[in-house]
Amino acid sequence: MASIPIHNHTNPTDIYEFDARGIAKRFRHAAIFGALDALHPGEVMRFVNDHDPLPLLDQLQMRYGDGVAIEYKQRREEGVVIDFIKR
Repeated sequence: MASIPIHNHTNPTDIYEFDARGIAKRFRHAAIFGALDALHPGEVMRFVNDHDPLPLLDQLQMRYGDGVAIEYKQRREEGVVIDFIKR
């Protein structure tokens, strides 16, 4: 079994990677919301996925409003990298 990194949230400049490609689709959104809920203001979750998650982004907007900023770092056919920044 692979170990799961534990983040102590001691450095507000840390970037926490979240690779959605390895999570079963039926659990993905709940896992993403849980990870975002665990962030402290100013922390960043770097989201990696095999497609552009437009429905997820709509859900994030409805759930968090301006509480989470969304910044694309990479947007290609083979996948995306997005920084979610907790405000």
